[in-house]
Amino acid sequence: MPKICYLADASNPHVKKWCDFFLKKGYEIEIISLNGGSIEGVTVHNFQTNVNEVRNKGLFSKFSYLKHRKEIKALIEKIKPDFLHAQYASSYGFLGALMAYRPYILSVWGTDIYDFPRKGLLQKMIIKYNFKKADYIFSNSVDMAREANLYTNKNVYITYFGVDTNRFTPMDEAKDETYFTFGIVKSLEKKYGIKYLIEAYENLYTKYQGLYKGKKLRLLIGGSGQEEAALKEQVAGLESRESIRFLGRVQPDVIVATYNSCDICVFPSLREGFGVSAIESQACQVPVIITRVGGHPESVEEGQTGLIVESKSAETLLAAMDKLMTDDNMRLAMGKNARDFVVSTYRFEDNFEDISKLYDMVLENR
Repeated sequence: MPKICYLADASNPHVKKWCDFFLKKGYEIEIISLNGGSIEGVTVHNFQTNVNEVRNKGLFSKFSYLKHRKEIKALIEKIKPDFLHAQYASSYGFLGALMAYRPYILSVWGTDIYDFPRKGLLQKMIIKYNFKKADYIFSNSVDMAREANLYTNKNVYITYFGVDTNRFTPMDEAKDETYFTFGIVKSLEKKYGIKYLIEAYENLYTKYQGLYKGKKLRLLIGGSGQEEAALKEQVAGLESRESIRFLGRVQPDVIVATYNSCDICVFPSLREGFGVSAIESQACQVPVIITRVGGHPESVEEGQTGLIVESKSAETLLAAMDKLMTDDNMRLAMGKNARDFVVSTYRFEDNFEDISKLYDMVLENR
């Protein structure tokens, strides 16, 4: 039975997805996590570091997790995995690079490659060092792989996260036909551009006086984060304020119903490694509007399953929202196309079978 040791955040839903799949494949899995978490069937070794707190501190405080490196190295040597796999190129990737354990796989996720190496010379050197020490590099989008290749000439394998199309599926009963609903489910952070969505929605609401074909317009904003107070303050002075609902953090057991309650999902990101939320909503047969940033366009078949607009522009968002709302035939056709697109391209089982083949290659080449 092959054994994996992940250096990863055990509280992250995508990490759980990896573990669930490979547990079913017969792998034995242990995780070394800096941020707590637990996963059924997986041995999790917690080195509690408050990642959110560290994120807001000075540069050298961000590396406080390195105080555990000797203990972690001894633990890895005790586990004796068939390979070590770090999920995130900066923090966990740096830890993995320092372990000198092989084979060593490094996965890039998004901000770790788009933002971290651009913060300074030291961060750039760390990313280059981490890639140098990795035997294999994985990326969950083509654009992210291109970004990684700015810091290494090694091959970067594309490993899409995919979506569970048996779980994310259309639910007609979730729609309230008294409303025409725009929605977003994202962390409330600046990089997701939600303030532009609110501005565009306010202009749309004003233009149609809050009604479309007898349905009340509304905007659902799911998520929590550092921008929550600022976004609520933005909404407080708007004509449309009573039609905008902040849902808070959307729990896994209601996220499918939340997507399905929307007629259109809008993701106005300023930066995006891929676009998992866009994939999830399309799997629910909901067309999307996204921005042309990073790997975001890979998550949509432009003009067929959704519309793509420029980022940081409430004006272009408004035009797309207006177009998709008022063209019923286009919207409904895009919704059907969206479901088919996700099933054929980003079905979780298919994407992870591809990753499984890469793991087989790693094991064969040891």
